[in-house]
Amino acid sequence: MDMSGIVSQNIAMGNQTIYTELFLSGLSDLPALQLPLFLFFLLIYLLTLIGNFLIISLIVTDSHLHVPMYFFLGNLAGLDLCCSSVTAPQMLFDLHTRRRMRTVTACMTQVFFFMSFAGCEVFLLSTMSYDRYVAICQPLHYTQIMQWKVCAQLVSIVWCIGFTNSLVHTVYALKLKFCQSQIIKNFFCDLPQLFQISCNDIYINIMLIFLFDGFLGVVSFIPILLSYISIFKTVLKMQVKDNKTKVFSTCTSHLTVVFIFYISVVLNYFTPGSSYHFTSYKVVSVFYTVILPLLNPLIYSLRNQDFRVAFQNISRKIISNLT
Repeated sequence: MDMSGIVSQNIAMGNQTIYTELFLSGLSDLPALQLPLFLFFLLIYLLTLIGNFLIISLIVTDSHLHVPMYFFLGNLAGLDLCCSSVTAPQMLFDLHTRRRMRTVTACMTQVFFFMSFAGCEVFLLSTMSYDRYVAICQPLHYTQIMQWKVCAQLVSIVWCIGFTNSLVHTVYALKLKFCQSQIIKNFFCDLPQLFQISCNDIYINIMLIFLFDGFLGVVSFIPILLSYISIFKTVLKMQVKDNKTKVFSTCTSHLTVVFIFYISVVLNYFTPGSSYHFTSYKVVSVFYTVILPLLNPLIYSLRNQDFRVAFQNISRKIISNLT
């Protein structure tokens, strides 16, 4: 790694040097790869913006999509936009300038917002599974249970949990001092990599992740598990094949997103660092910060008839207005 570009400010404390600026290792140090990586991830980010903005626009403008399921899906698209925008623009800037420097304050800010949006997404996926359970297993009571007031309250709770969880981790992370190394082995600031270069005792920080996040993860996963057990039992009792196909199409889209998201989070936050090479961290991080926000709109829109119809309708309106 070329260390000549690292210009750091530091504070001497006894025999230790406390770094106030950190250096990201980035995606690659090979100069020949900087431009191809920049163009590739720029394309990914632009497609992510277009895909998620399109989903939100369709949900807002098409009255047929003004139902709780798409309200939650619109929130998921918004979270994907936020998650991607917390990391991707800065990553692109670093690929272009090759500077990769961060103050500790900037790092902690990125940690706070990324963990907030990721935490919100965990519980939103759980809420979406409950919505599917009510729609499929209790269709006659769906409008009574999933009223707009209830949906707004559920989403508010989701956002509160996500930001509160992130605030707890960030407050404890702010106490960390960095003297082991100045290099974060990733392309953005994330807790596992910050722990590796901290000279503090990180026992409390690790326990918070395993106990607090582990508990919240189980609490959010149980409704998903119970909901889909009930859904599959209900589907198996259905006599009409078309109904089964439509239900499976909706449910498999949601389950695919849940599976990919949970696996990515577990690999990143609950895998012992000593047995997990930093290159693997980068691969997993790229997947759930850059690729997954692009996959979500593709997974839902390509398998959803309502979205295809809504897109066709709005396309016809735009073409008719232009002509």
